[in-house]
Amino acid sequence: MTALLYTLGVLVFAVAILASIGLHELGHMIPAKRFGGKVTQYFIGFGPTVWSKQVGETECGLKAIPLGGYVKIVGMLPPPAAEDLVEDVEVDADGNRVFKVRKSNTGMFTQLISDARAAEWERVQPEDTERLFYKMPWWKKVIVMAGGPSVNILIAFGIFAAVFATYGNAGDPTVETTIAQVQGCVLPAEEDGRECTEEEVRDSPTPAYTAGIKAGDRIVAFNGVEITRWDQVQDLVRANGSDQAEIVIERDGREQTIRTATVVDLRDVGQEEKKHVGFLGIVPVSHPTTGGPLYTVGQMGHMTVEVARAITTLPVKVWDVAQAIVGLEERDPEGPVSIVGGGRLAGETAAHDEIATTEKTVSLLMLIGGFNFFIGMFNFVPLLPLDGGHIASALWEGIRRGWARLFRRPDPGYVDAAKLLPIAYVVASVLLVMGVVLIVGDIVVPLHLES
Repeated sequence: MTALLYTLGVLVFAVAILASIGLHELGHMIPAKRFGGKVTQYFIGFGPTVWSKQVGETECGLKAIPLGGYVKIVGMLPPPAAEDLVEDVEVDADGNRVFKVRKSNTGMFTQLISDARAAEWERVQPEDTERLFYKMPWWKKVIVMAGGPSVNILIAFGIFAAVFATYGNAGDPTVETTIAQVQGCVLPAEEDGRECTEEEVRDSPTPAYTAGIKAGDRIVAFNGVEITRWDQVQDLVRANGSDQAEIVIERDGREQTIRTATVVDLRDVGQEEKKHVGFLGIVPVSHPTTGGPLYTVGQMGHMTVEVARAITTLPVKVWDVAQAIVGLEERDPEGPVSIVGGGRLAGETAAHDEIATTEKTVSLLMLIGGFNFFIGMFNFVPLLPLDGGHIASALWEGIRRGWARLFRRPDPGYVDAAKLLPIAYVVASVLLVMGVVLIVGDIVVPLHLES
């Protein structure tokens, strides 16, 4: 049964990611066609073709390696400018300029650009002249290229909104002033959560246990300060050190006063920092926070900051994974994973014996939503070959042409994305290497679901 559930979890995750890839590419294709562009191919995956079907002027299908997808939009690269075709200019005996046409390209990147441009224009037919992508207004280009990653972000929003509105957001819990548990003994911070032995309860009981505070009690006041939020209790207890404390609680609808003394202990105080602070030994009632669309937008705003931070540190994190592969260090449990690692985590979630079906479903949905959100945000990075690189080129074209119109200067023309291909090749190579490292890491030193 466990193996079956594991396989089911992996399949659900894989199908969801493939569907997300397909929808991402539709996000490019649909507006491109609406704006009159010609799309010749729509494929999920890379490599050899597994299946395809001609639908109108577009070949749709599946490739053997399901690690992405693409659409072919005719005319992504403009033809070479006249100056790119001229090798030299000479003046003859009569004073006329003579242009020497470049017969071949020298230099690796120059040849790559030329080859890419030639391959692009092999697909251009005479009737396609007015349908070429590079001829579209800059704002249409932005919409076409932003369509893909925007779909991923919308998928993430839909998943997050559904989960937050029903189950709630476990990552942003609502903490009450009612006590869920009284800890029996003072344990080191890193051992929080484990059961105390009888000897530990006898030798080092917590102040709350000694004072007779019980689960279900609600903290009303602490040393004369009225309590309305849990963080007040936390701050007041920590600041109390080892001094006496007068605590007003509500139990069974009646208030009563309890007197005790907090103890000083080394505790986590946030941001991976530990300090010696006052300690009482109580755990509050908490539950996932529910909210609607506006709440979801706010949470995704916080996620955007975290994703941006993750993207900027991604090369370093991948290097750490590489070191873990060869045994130089332990793999960071908070580090990045590939689709392979995501599938493994999905399988472990589905097969976990101690997780209820509802929690399994929520965890799988949040995993799928998280992958979509990261993919969407990552594709907005303004570097070719990512969608953000094309968006940046289109925006720059709009700025140049707008500036020229404003100052009545000649139209500077289209931005030639082909000249940025050397950057695209370098970035693509780096992304390929990082992807391979993460996949190997997820096989050799995989991350596992915390038990």
